[in-house]
Amino acid sequence: MHLFYDPTIDAESDIHQLSEDESKHACRVLRLKIGDVFQLLDGKGGLYNCRISDDNPKKCKVKIETRTFHPAPTYQIHIAIAPTKNMDRIEWFAEKATEIGLTDLTLIIGKNSERKEVKIERIEKILVSAMKQSKRMYLPRLHAVTAIKTFISQNPNGLIAHCMENEKSSISSSFNQKDCPILIGPEGDFTEEEVTMALNNGYKAVTLGSNRLRTETAGLYACMQMKLMTE
Repeated sequence: MHLFYDPTIDAESDIHQLSEDESKHACRVLRLKIGDVFQLLDGKGGLYNCRISDDNPKKCKVKIETRTFHPAPTYQIHIAIAPTKNMDRIEWFAEKATEIGLTDLTLIIGKNSERKEVKIERIEKILVSAMKQSKRMYLPRLHAVTAIKTFISQNPNGLIAHCMENEKSSISSSFNQKDCPILIGPEGDFTEEEVTMALNNGYKAVTLGSNRLRTETAGLYACMQMKLMTE
């Protein structure tokens, strides 16, 4: 069954008009007609079984026949990662991490960052697509692009993965399921000043294994490790 996304749906109403983009996709691309059925996600735990009542390709209207609400995850997997120079790599990470169970994503900018500007709307579309593909009920929260130092001061007591030689613990022994983001740096790693600031704000240095990983691989590895800790 086709699956659509619309965060504006009224959970109490029996009639809903799809956004123009989703209307076009349903009625023009998929050629759905009056009487056809599909499912609709609101990204906030709601799953709606719908039947088309008006197949206008710009203002498709549906009748909501049944609705189911799923509880929010009790855990938080928040990855704060430096955007890569090639955005295809960070977009790949965003897609795969969403499929695995990412709940929060922040793109962080530091001294060694290869990219300083990001089209956040593009990342959001990838999160939506990955949510629909994996049939997750909740869309990961995409936070504003933030300077590393600002993020650390606003989100103390997390984890930081860096390449410097010092004592590190495993994610499994350090991860808390709430309010414990993990910092993943750029290809040039965090600066010593950034690492020191994190440690002084309650962060724990963690290892991602003996191999040196690319930024997006490190992010995905961390996401998988954190997800395993929630199951």
